[in-house]
Amino acid sequence: MLEMLRGKRMLFVGDSLNRGQYVSLVCLLHRAIPESSKSMETFDSLTVFRAKDYNATIEFYWAPFLAESNSDDAVVHRVTDRIVRGTAIEKHAKFWKGADVVVFNTYLWWMTGQKMKILQNSFEDQNKDIKEMETEDAYGMVLNAVAKWVENNMDPKSSRAFFVTMSPTHTQSKDWGDKSDGNCYNQTNPIKDLSYWGPGTSKGLMRVIGEVFSASKVPVGVVNITQLSEYRKDAHTQIYKKQWNPLTPEQIANPKSYADCTHWCLPGLQDTWNELLYAKLFFP
Repeated sequence: MLEMLRGKRMLFVGDSLNRGQYVSLVCLLHRAIPESSKSMETFDSLTVFRAKDYNATIEFYWAPFLAESNSDDAVVHRVTDRIVRGTAIEKHAKFWKGADVVVFNTYLWWMTGQKMKILQNSFEDQNKDIKEMETEDAYGMVLNAVAKWVENNMDPKSSRAFFVTMSPTHTQSKDWGDKSDGNCYNQTNPIKDLSYWGPGTSKGLMRVIGEVFSASKVPVGVVNITQLSEYRKDAHTQIYKKQWNPLTPEQIANPKSYADCTHWCLPGLQDTWNELLYAKLFFP
């Protein structure tokens, strides 16, 4: 893969699940590179891994909605009232220009359970003109803007664009027929039911992804990781992750209460996502 990426810039754009896939890929590749020939640096929203002997970079850019939003700070982005600035992607997209391979994702941040707040003017304006939209409509609007950007900025002869579908969560064990009031904590086996589709995964948004990218004038490869990941209730980071805030005694007494059932352990499932991406990228 490094040989195939020689002289190229590969860029992941999206949220923390896309960052997980990015880290997975860097972990899969970096062992083939001597210490002195690789580096990793972060500049605000952009993280860059360099394979110097290959003159290649693999990068991650934080943009959880792809469009401009009030959650764009790469460190401080936990806002309860999420606002997306319509189809405005230029603030982010100027960092995407010139990439040979771009891998987009966006999903988790749209799942608020409410309508999406769409800003019609700019975040700098004193009087913000905000309208509410159904999530599917707003999601389609942003994906269409991304597809248009790909059409205008990527040459299908020399560059490739991909979109990774939504990553499932496993927050309630009753969803898969376990009545113990648990979640992903202490799960050690996948779900065996091949038709399983969790209630947290929106078929409506999945349909929007298919509609937008099948109509794109420049091909955008859809990397469908959703169904295969639905089974993996056992693959989340659970309690084995960096805690940004100290745990309370109540949490320590009840690990289930702070188990992360959204993100994934590495090595793990996201390595498989990258094998699928690799196959689509080099053997289309």
